[in-house]
Amino acid sequence: MSRPEDTLSADVHYDDSEARKYTTSSRIQNIQASMTHRALELLDLSSPSFILDVGCGSGLSGEILSSIPPDEGGPHVWVGMDVSASMLDVALQRDVEGDLLLADIGQGVPFRAGTFDAAISISAIQWLCNAESSEVSPAGRLSRFFNGLYASLKRGGRAVCQFYPKNDEQKRMITSAAVKAGFGAGLLEDDPETKNVKVYLVLTVGGGNLDGNGGDITGVVKGMEGVDVLDPRRNNRNGKGEIKKGTKAWIVKKKEQMERKGKVVKATSKYTGRKRRIAF
Repeated sequence: MSRPEDTLSADVHYDDSEARKYTTSSRIQNIQASMTHRALELLDLSSPSFILDVGCGSGLSGEILSSIPPDEGGPHVWVGMDVSASMLDVALQRDVEGDLLLADIGQGVPFRAGTFDAAISISAIQWLCNAESSEVSPAGRLSRFFNGLYASLKRGGRAVCQFYPKNDEQKRMITSAAVKAGFGAGLLEDDPETKNVKVYLVLTVGGGNLDGNGGDITGVVKGMEGVDVLDPRRNNRNGKGEIKKGTKAWIVKKKEQMERKGKVVKATSKYTGRKRRIAF
């Protein structure tokens, strides 16, 4: 059975008919609700938060965010972005509480830096692995998305992206793009080795201790069976858990920060961070 993302782009596949069919399916509603609650469990938010819903569709997951009771840390305020105008039109007809934005996540996340406390994405980011033309690469789309998501989250911000990878290569491609953008990342699989397997990519934007304390999302999945934590922040650190100033890792990190701010920086090479000989 072919996957929809293999044949059409999301904005074409989810036309008016498909958007209504998707939203009114009780099976899909139940699955979306279950995965959204699971994502919130992994986010572990203790108070009402400002959340970005990536690939929000017709607002099924957003409705869950709005309905979380105060004793469970809600309700949350959210903004949803999706590439399908038909899906967003259905969301407007359903009078969802979140604000909606028509945008292609493969072109980035167009919000001011540090806007959101957290982000969720349910069954959306696998669409980034397919390019509609030879001029657009999956790697480029993934890079723009994760770099934009990283910038839009507050320091210590958290994100959980549930997705359906076609194969292990897609899983590695998506995870690598997140790590390159600066995220600490962990992969969690529910119902592994079954046809109902669901993959969750859990992400954090620094701001916590690397032993799993201090609000770091990697601490939520640390120790869980079948979880692989990929956290580049653990490399090249001094005894205090900080990247040593002046090292190549420190210089590269500063360059990435400048690039995210739109600054022009010199390309990294084998000479980056190399000590120069003292000239007499």
